[in-house]
Amino acid sequence: MRSETITIDTGSTEEVRDITPACAELVAGGGDGLLHVFVPHATAGLALIETGAGSERDLLAVLDDLLPADDRWHHAHGSHGHGRSHVMPALLPPYASIPVLDGRLALGTWQSVCLVDLNVDNPRRTVRLSFLPA
Repeated sequence: MRSETITIDTGSTEEVRDITPACAELVAGGGDGLLHVFVPHATAGLALIETGAGSERDLLAVLDDLLPADDRWHHAHGSHGHGRSHVMPALLPPYASIPVLDGRLALGTWQSVCLVDLNVDNPRRTVRLSFLPA
């Protein structure tokens, strides 16, 4: 297994960040197998979505509708509404597995691997990429 971590600076705003290029780089030339992507944080998740056409903003808007940044959350430390960040990984899990065929991610035409981070209190994220060859 080949495994590495990448660091993503998400800053102090909610983010949907495309990490597909880093995923593709790890598996390039590796033949067939499976890429497992894991975010070891309690307040971040992964989504396979189209990027560049507004879907990132749409996803953040839906998450804001489902998980408002208000005082309803029992988990209440950090910034206003921080508890929602701890619930989000139940909807967008912190892991994804992607088939790799002939050293290339077997994603759909418009799919990208994206880190989703609602936690404005943590500006830096780690993502583990693990390639398991066939």
